[in-house]
Amino acid sequence: MAGALSPGAIDAIVEGRHGDPFAVLGLHEADGAFVVRAFVPGADTLDAVTLDGDLLAHLTRRHAAGFFEGAIPRRTAYRLRAANRAAAWSVDDAYAYGPVLGSIDDWLVGEGTHAKLYDRLGAHPIDHEGTAGVHFAVWAPNARRVSVVGEFNAWDGRRHAMRKRVDTGVWEIFVPALRAGTIYKYEIVGVDGTLLPLKADPVGFRAELRPSSASIVCETAGFPWSDGEWMAARGRVAPTRAPMSLYEVHLGSWRRGEGDRWLTYDELADTLVPYAVDMGFTHLELMPVNEHPLDASWGYQPIGLFAPTSRHGEPAAFARFVDRCHRAGLGVILDWVPAHFPVDPHGLARFDGTALYEHADPRLGFHPDWNTAVFDFGRKEVVNYLIANALFWIDRYHVDGLRVDAVASMLYLDYSRKAGEWLPNRHGGNENLDAIAFLRRLNEAVYGHHPGAVTIAEESTAWPAVSRPTHGGGLGFGFKWNMGWMHDTLAYVHEDPVHRRWHHDRMTFGLMYAFTENFVLPLSHDEVVHGKGSLLARMPGDEWQRFASLRAYYAFMWAYPGKKLLFMGQEFAQGVEWNVETGLEWPLLDAGRHRGIRALVRDCNRLYREQRALHERDCEPDGFRWIEVDDRERSVFAWLRFGGDGAPPVVAIANFTPVPREGYRIGLPLPGRWREILNSDAAAYGGSDRGNAGGVDAHPGESHGYPCCADVSLPPLGTLWLVHDGRA
Repeated sequence: MAGALSPGAIDAIVEGRHGDPFAVLGLHEADGAFVVRAFVPGADTLDAVTLDGDLLAHLTRRHAAGFFEGAIPRRTAYRLRAANRAAAWSVDDAYAYGPVLGSIDDWLVGEGTHAKLYDRLGAHPIDHEGTAGVHFAVWAPNARRVSVVGEFNAWDGRRHAMRKRVDTGVWEIFVPALRAGTIYKYEIVGVDGTLLPLKADPVGFRAELRPSSASIVCETAGFPWSDGEWMAARGRVAPTRAPMSLYEVHLGSWRRGEGDRWLTYDELADTLVPYAVDMGFTHLELMPVNEHPLDASWGYQPIGLFAPTSRHGEPAAFARFVDRCHRAGLGVILDWVPAHFPVDPHGLARFDGTALYEHADPRLGFHPDWNTAVFDFGRKEVVNYLIANALFWIDRYHVDGLRVDAVASMLYLDYSRKAGEWLPNRHGGNENLDAIAFLRRLNEAVYGHHPGAVTIAEESTAWPAVSRPTHGGGLGFGFKWNMGWMHDTLAYVHEDPVHRRWHHDRMTFGLMYAFTENFVLPLSHDEVVHGKGSLLARMPGDEWQRFASLRAYYAFMWAYPGKKLLFMGQEFAQGVEWNVETGLEWPLLDAGRHRGIRALVRDCNRLYREQRALHERDCEPDGFRWIEVDDRERSVFAWLRFGGDGAPPVVAIANFTPVPREGYRIGLPLPGRWREILNSDAAAYGGSDRGNAGGVDAHPGESHGYPCCADVSLPPLGTLWLVHDGRA
């Protein structure tokens, strides 16, 4: 037959080792004839027919494994009709279709600047050349062969071997007749001919529930959003000058359903959203929702960076959850983990048989703290992948920002490594220059593409200018967690009140650097695990003193400069430390003093929003002035907060001993009435109800460097907030 394929080439197709199956299979012109070649295992006969079903040719079986070849009379669209002794079936030939990706994609992928990489890689249901199907594309530049496999081809990697775009190392194929819901993986043969474990899609948008690990074809564009008002308003006020009170949540253990099951995204929208709104929080900060294989990792060892975890439902349900948050006036921040990834065989580790996403040298590519791989931040394709992933969540799921996990581990080459376990940079230092460049580019991309979104760094060292613009030498984050404040103040309140005088500086030292960054004050999940106990359990004294100290501490925190973050359960003083395998201690919600803590946190959030002085200058030094900073003998602190023009100032006074202080004189900037708007010792919060009968009157008389003064009654283990009522 004219154009007949050589036996060696046929063997290569049948054995899955042909270097370019698209050059062989499908419709080709050879020796003046139009030849159709197909590999259909299990078929005894194979016909080429028109799209209307008219016979074009009976193809000849050239190999018993199912390789067929034959000439047809003209170039035309065709289908294949297969049969054996048991059945007959129709085959839409994937090799009859041309590529989907184009030269622009090659250019952007090659440059490492494809901001919407997720529009081109992954699995997308599309219409291509007049046919509905799914386009698959994956980056694996060093692979000898990449095939998409699933139930649709009996997990046989010989049947849908992909086309390699040589310039970029991206492999692609359009498989007709497939649709959303198709389960798939990639079968990859490494450069040395080794067949690798089946891989999930690095840009997979949906994943099976663990322990299964395949990807699922899913469309993430076109969700019917109803949060237009929220999205239009987002960013109108600079985030540093807007109230931000974050409720940190692990979706799997906030609350459980019957039978100890996980709640669905829709159930969480029905319960978590109204609860957080009622408590007055401005945002939910969700611990990682990316797909992850191990429950105990809390999501911090993600495999499916583009897939919301299937533990709570499908991606559309997660979109509905975000939509419900926004319609209720609640922002959504996601924990995002670019610092490391697990080495599970179906994941990114040695994806194409080589160290592709990670460094080959374990001194750069392996993290000893978590036994995980480290991304190669010096490789442009990897940087593109991560930045596109960050943009994906803000674009497709409308999230309002990303809290970037473990930034310190990225910045330092010797992080958690001993001498000899790390490699210095080209200047001989321990700074990870590639990671620094990546973080700057990440923040430029997020703020450039989505000006209303925010990025928050969990960075635990004294690295300078984390939340300063990149054009000024900073890393470009919007905010940074204030880990120093958290450690110092928790250590202080853990002390017995009689000893707190010796640790007074722990509460004041933070103001030495409070405005060097845009800070978030984090009382996060890390402070209530690994034997640390709950926040309540860390307070000293009898039950009354423990609750009173916690109330005073919360009121201190909400009046202190910086945005706020509180981990779930601590808003009602959960008694035990957090356990990822169970829900919170919800029976405590309305029990005695726990109810008082909850009421206090709700009021702190409300007043923090209402009083401009408590949030407008959180990140600016002119928003704060000490009144009393050195009264260590009585463990008293007093300070002023200021907002913008027209905002009345607020005074906060904290007494961290169980001794009430009557007639405690403080200096004030203005005469007249100062209303008591919050008293952590109020009876409504479970306190002794000592206070100032609604406020104090300031009169002329210099004190603490201010022109006016007032005598205030300080409750035991209590914090007061006073606001000037505008009248002299």
